[in-house]
Amino acid sequence: MTLRAVRPPHETRTRILDVAEELFMHHGFEATSMRMLTAAAGVNLAAVNYHFGSKDALVEAVFRRRLDPMNAERLAELDRLEADANGKPLAPQAIIRAFIRTSLKMVGDTRAGGRTFVRLLGRTYTEPAKPIRALIGQLYAPTMERFKAAFMRALPHLPREELFWRMHFMFGTLSYTLAATDTVQLIAGTKPEDRHDARALEERLATFLTAGLLAARGEHTGVKKAA
Repeated sequence: MTLRAVRPPHETRTRILDVAEELFMHHGFEATSMRMLTAAAGVNLAAVNYHFGSKDALVEAVFRRRLDPMNAERLAELDRLEADANGKPLAPQAIIRAFIRTSLKMVGDTRAGGRTFVRLLGRTYTEPAKPIRALIGQLYAPTMERFKAAFMRALPHLPREELFWRMHFMFGTLSYTLAATDTVQLIAGTKPEDRHDARALEERLATFLTAGLLAARGEHTGVKKAA
């Protein structure tokens, strides 16, 4: 009599998350059925219900698995920068780098699924899935408040409304860059060996975002353009 190998609970949970992440990225949240997921993961529905309880809870777990540690790392870097600054405002580009560096690492992560996740994140912003976008906003909220406060201290001359718009454009640019790496490669003509160089991408993106954040305000804001 042969004994059937049984996966440890944590391995089964990880397998379900990995498969769900990839299926959601390829097919979307609505089109990915539980039958598709269980077949691809090699588990039954009872296993999914045991570990997550529902499809909605599974979706949340997929995002929390990546976003919680990403945001923790961002906050740790911001804490380090503020401690080193001894109470002085940070340079805007330093704040930008603290936010984008962690997520850019995922662009080159093919072994642990990071690149799959950033493509899923990009798809989330283009699909009409308001509950999921609301979930992501909730997960980002504490981190965004900390970075918003850092930017306000760094740019006290910039009205809050203008700063918030610029942050909106900045994070939108980051989301597109992460999700549309193939498009970026076509536009830039990047060499194959450099396509997922996180350091080079950080330099380009940080320079671009800093320029937008510090740009002279247009006439529509009531302030004359800089000469």
